[in-house]
Amino acid sequence: MDMGITTFAGSYGLEPPELGRAVEERGFESLFFPEHTHIPVHSRRADGRSTRAYAETYDPFVALSAVAAVTRTLMLGTGVCLVTQRDPIVTAKEVASLDRLSGGRFLFGVGAGWNRMELANHGTDARTRMALLSERVRAMRRIWTDDEAEFHGEYVDFDPVWSWPKPSQRPHPPVLVGGNGPGVEDRVLAYGDGWFPQCGPLADVDELRERAAALRRRAADSGRGPVPITVFGTPSDKSLLDALAEAGADRCLLLLPPGPESQLLATLDEWARHA
Repeated sequence: MDMGITTFAGSYGLEPPELGRAVEERGFESLFFPEHTHIPVHSRRADGRSTRAYAETYDPFVALSAVAAVTRTLMLGTGVCLVTQRDPIVTAKEVASLDRLSGGRFLFGVGAGWNRMELANHGTDARTRMALLSERVRAMRRIWTDDEAEFHGEYVDFDPVWSWPKPSQRPHPPVLVGGNGPGVEDRVLAYGDGWFPQCGPLADVDELRERAAALRRRAADSGRGPVPITVFGTPSDKSLLDALAEAGADRCLLLLPPGPESQLLATLDEWARHA
């Protein structure tokens, strides 16, 4: 199983280039950045917690481009890109550009978003965000693969367009569909290349094992190959990581907390010793 790092990088600790070098030097496979364009002041998590910390995130494409420039083997991912808050034609160009400039190292984690006030500020109706996510990802896949791409749906509609560069990875970077809800497997099979659940909402390792097995059976029944699974925000407990690997996880992302540079480097050193 591959081990990667994710962090809500912002105005603390290591800047993205320094963090990318540190992660690569310690042998981790990947670095993922989440996305929030902004955080409405009056928004709250479902349990009432403040959302202030999420406002610290860099634009993931800018941050990952900075990381790509100073690394050579590190995989670069969005964890997740809020496609429901983005123009699909512009985002397709950003994905293709980053994949080309990084030498084919990009992993496109996508999600529909949970902050309803944030979504509303982008003109997105939270009630239809799953359908919007589906159409925007499908439209981007057309742009990456077709010389003259067009898409006609309820939420995305454009006549034939030219858009280059195309991604280095063919047919395109893997689309990792985020989510833990009961419909996420359907979305993975409909327009994704992998499943990207969060560790926290999983009831236990058995839930991952059962859902991974069922998802892969469905994929095989439809003529698809294995569906990779990346687990977001896993604790650094080795026994848990081993259990997740046995249950079907192909990659686990350790969540690096905020802190000063010396503390972050020490944490990475400790995790690398036990990875």
